[in-house]
Amino acid sequence: MSPESTGQNEHYLTVFRRGFRTWRGNRPFWAGLFTMAGGIPIAYFPYANMHLGNVTLAMSTTAGAGSLIIGVLLVTLGLTMWFHHIVRVFAGVAAILLGLISIPVANFGGFVMGFVLAMLGGALSVSWAPGEPKEEAEGPDGPPSSEYVPFPSAPVAHGTDEPAFASGSPSGESHGVTTFPAHSDTAPGADADGGRHRA
Repeated sequence: MSPESTGQNEHYLTVFRRGFRTWRGNRPFWAGLFTMAGGIPIAYFPYANMHLGNVTLAMSTTAGAGSLIIGVLLVTLGLTMWFHHIVRVFAGVAAILLGLISIPVANFGGFVMGFVLAMLGGALSVSWAPGEPKEEAEGPDGPPSSEYVPFPSAPVAHGTDEPAFASGSPSGESHGVTTFPAHSDTAPGADADGGRHRA
């Protein structure tokens, strides 16, 4: 096999794997898989025979047809979860009920294996919810950064310790902001009578 064909096959495998991952993420995949896996032992054991040397043990029960129906319905519900996931809640509840019914009908729910798998698949189907698409980034550079950006220090007026303009006004206009000279007896937080405002 030439190196070119090997790379081509790897490309197809990568595309298939990514497509399968996308398909699996858009539906309750594991819920359907567990539900179908639970229906197989429930439908199989009532019709199976166990051979121990020359002794044949038949595990069939009087409700063998009921076991077959329950198993087929569980497999059908698992396929429904895969290919028609809009009704996933109904399919999950139905799988849980069929799993409970299989305990007295189908050899204790396929010797408990089918019962546990059906209950797990139904619970996963009921609790599954489709993922929400990510919000598009704001602008070409993405959303605004949440990092702290320090505000540039304001220029100081000549001969005083006070800023030449209020914050947010680069033109130097005070816009009604009262400034106090450094030698004034009245500070910004003091009243005319020398007291201070209570917080």
